[in-house]
Amino acid sequence: LRLPATERKGVAVSKPQLPLDLKQIASRTLSHYAHNAEAFREGTWDHDVSQNYAAMLDALGERQGLRILDFGCGPGRDLVAFRALGHAPVGLDGCKEFVDSARQHADCEVIHQDFFELSLAGREFDAVFANASLFHVPRLLLPRVLAELSRVLVPNGVLFCSNPRAFDVEQEGWSGERYGCYLTVEGWRTLIASAGLVLEREYLRPAGKPAAQQPWSAMVWRKRA
Repeated sequence: LRLPATERKGVAVSKPQLPLDLKQIASRTLSHYAHNAEAFREGTWDHDVSQNYAAMLDALGERQGLRILDFGCGPGRDLVAFRALGHAPVGLDGCKEFVDSARQHADCEVIHQDFFELSLAGREFDAVFANASLFHVPRLLLPRVLAELSRVLVPNGVLFCSNPRAFDVEQEGWSGERYGCYLTVEGWRTLIASAGLVLEREYLRPAGKPAAQQPWSAMVWRKRA
């Protein structure tokens, strides 16, 4: 994945005009992914995110047959990996081209749904895997989206999330044709905790680099029993 503008020196994030035009944010960001769906799949399919899989699955005792919601599943890479590990994943993405690809490659249920209108009534999951997806939700909507993801977790279920982090000043706005919300690690902690989840583990990525070269924050959260 390309790093967001906040993490690339010399490139600024353009701040949104208020009030936020949520329809424009969704349509413009999704249009970017739709127009670049194949290139995105080819460019990210071989990325090694096994550290993130292990962090989430370790928190669940390495049980088999886990019901995992892949929130922002993209073209299906992680769905394929979870199925190969013996789990029962369900994908969700707002980009139809990604949904079609994920259904083809992973051969599992994939929900076509806008993050901003997230509704998972009647569903429950052992885990939610939100890898590089939550940061596309404007801060205004993050409490509602996080509350819905928390709601569908079973007691003691786990939310894994990985997001680009702001090193100092928090921002949200456009990075090219994609909208992003760039919070500090503490900012993410505060928001997610407000959804009734308890932080169990956190680390920075990529592994083996100095903190100044680790723009991704990964966290494992537990739903209270």
